[in-house]
Amino acid sequence: MTSRWRSRSSLWLVIALLAVTSTLLVGGLSYGVHRTSTLALATCQPSSSAGQTVQVSLTDGGGMMGQSPMMLGLTPSPTSVAAGRVTFVATNYGGLNHEFLVLPMPADGLGTRPVGADGKIDESSSLGEASKSCAAGAGNGIAPGARSWVTLDLRPGTYELLCDLPWHYANGMYSSFTVT
Repeated sequence: MTSRWRSRSSLWLVIALLAVTSTLLVGGLSYGVHRTSTLALATCQPSSSAGQTVQVSLTDGGGMMGQSPMMLGLTPSPTSVAAGRVTFVATNYGGLNHEFLVLPMPADGLGTRPVGADGKIDESSSLGEASKSCAAGAGNGIAPGARSWVTLDLRPGTYELLCDLPWHYANGMYSSFTVT
C-alpha cells in the first residue's frame, strides 16, 4: 500500500505542478503579448491640436495586481480651461476597454444620471466622443494602452466627462470639468 500511495501522490504532484506551470506560462505569454501591443498603441497622438489640450487618464483595477476591475477612474488634466477649441486626449491606462464622452453637467450634479438596465446612460446630449483606439471620434472602445481623442468648441460652463461602457458610469467613472 505504501508504494502505491507514494506512486499516486507523486502522480498528483506532477499533475499539479504541470497545471501551475502551464497556467504561469500561458498567463506570462498573454501578459507579454498584451504589454507589447500596449506599447505599440500608446505612441499614437492627434496629428495637430489647435487650441488647448486636456490629457484624460482612464483607469481601472484590471491592469494592477490585487485591485478589483471595477475600481474605475477618469481624471482630466487640467480640470479647467478657457472657452474655445479643446482637444481631449483620452489614454486608457487600465486593463479594460473604455470610452470618453463630454456632456453638459446634469441639473442634479455630478454622477446623477439615471443608469438603465443595460448599465448605460442616455447619451443623446453628448457633445463629443472619443472611443476609437488610436484615432479620433466614436468607435468600439479604447483598448488598454491606447489613446483616442476628440476636439470640441466649448462654451463657458460645467461639463461631465465620463465613460459609458456598461456599468462604468454607475461605478464612478466620471469627472467634473470647467470651461471659463
